[in-house]
Amino acid sequence: RFTNYQKTPHCCVIQGDGKYAAIAAASVLAKTWRDEAMQRLHQEFPHYGWSQNKGYPTEAHRMAIRQHGVCRWHRQTFQLLPAEEQLSFF
Repeated sequence: RFTNYQKTPHCCVIQGDGKYAAIAAASVLAKTWRDEAMQRLHQEFPHYGWSQNKGYPTEAHRMAIRQHGVCRWHRQTFQLLPAEEQLSFF
């Protein structure tokens, strides 16, 4: 899902990280930055277990949401809990 910037020339490259070193490097840098950001979030919100799950919805993470609700860093476009358990904290 790419939103075009009408005044910016671009080319989408499928599986570009396997074709271009610059794309592969950017991917590694993005993942490294995200992992470090998750470690910082874990310091502020340790009950979500972000240092282990890196924000992916593990069962332990979902249990923490059930117990503590969500914080401002949870992506509200994600289904954090199964539909039958959706809480009214959004």
